[in-house]
Amino acid sequence: MKKVWIVGGLVAASLALGTLIVAGHDLLTPPDAAPGKARSSGLPWQVDSLPGGASKVMGLTLAPSGSTLGSASGSMQVASTLADAQQQWGQAMQIAIIAAPGEDGLLEAFVDPASAGFITGKVIITAQLPNAEIRAMRERAIKSEFMESTTRKYTLTPADLQTALKAPITALSFIPQANLDADTVVARFGTPAERVRSNGHLEHFLYPAKGLDLALDSEGKELLQYVAPAEFDKLLQPLMKPAAASASSALTSASQP
Repeated sequence: MKKVWIVGGLVAASLALGTLIVAGHDLLTPPDAAPGKARSSGLPWQVDSLPGGASKVMGLTLAPSGSTLGSASGSMQVASTLADAQQQWGQAMQIAIIAAPGEDGLLEAFVDPASAGFITGKVIITAQLPNAEIRAMRERAIKSEFMESTTRKYTLTPADLQTALKAPITALSFIPQANLDADTVVARFGTPAERVRSNGHLEHFLYPAKGLDLALDSEGKELLQYVAPAEFDKLLQPLMKPAAASASSALTSASQP
């Protein structure tokens, strides 16, 4: 869990969505679509580019690590905090440390259900704190419990929860209730800069300018992962590793007598 693009145990737990299946067309058209009605905001495809490599999605600002407000050029942005997310989605938002064995863990928040405009789904938010503070919070945790396999969830003390609410958001993931298809994705999000297939049923639609990796899964639920556009490599690098490993393996095999 040392990389912000790795969605912790909360994602795995959230994959058990309800049995309701919504056609992709439903994602294209709001239920109240009619001439003269106000345009919905905060939708998953409405990503605003901001100065300094930041972006705004679902009402929250994702800024590059270390950004500050009020620079001489006015080009820097401050990331939204977990408190901002809580203000948007309410007290139902769960905050915890999620950690695999041998790792410090990540500060994450989970919202279910979460509304993004007229779209509903589940949201997983990753926020940034120093590793030493993460470890201290784990030691003070009210309780810890297994989520899946050996991944643990640590429930924070009230004091640590207040500290966590001030932490800047570094990544946001959204699992829509609606089932998407490639045509729907392109129609709403635009033509991706690149499409990468990681296996027979999972294809990534990459939007560097939006800081978005949209994983389209023909056998499961779709996953939208957002980071600040300036940090898009954090989403891209894991996708390139399998290809690099495959190429290396092929080269090694070709060199055998």
